[in-house]
Amino acid sequence: MSVKSSIAGKLEAAFSPERLEVINESHLHAGHHGHDGEGETHMRVRIVSAAFAGMGRVARHRAINDLVAAEFEAGLHALAVEAAAPGEPTRW
Repeated sequence: MSVKSSIAGKLEAAFSPERLEVINESHLHAGHHGHDGEGETHMRVRIVSAAFAGMGRVARHRAINDLVAAEFEAGLHALAVEAAAPGEPTRW
């Protein structure tokens, strides 16, 4: 299973999102700190879920990062998180 699919499946199961997008941005980081731009080392998560209502930005990020700890241990280098509750503005 790909890292992208694994992350998406975990987020779907844990947060039942209204909107979810997992984007592989590894190609944007070619040459940065030894990364060749191949594989799935840099991901972006865009998620809207009622589970985030009443949570601050840091708590949302922690919840997502805790959920994908195994992916970090397996080689994921960076995860950009854009998390919102329904009705909150997003830039995407």
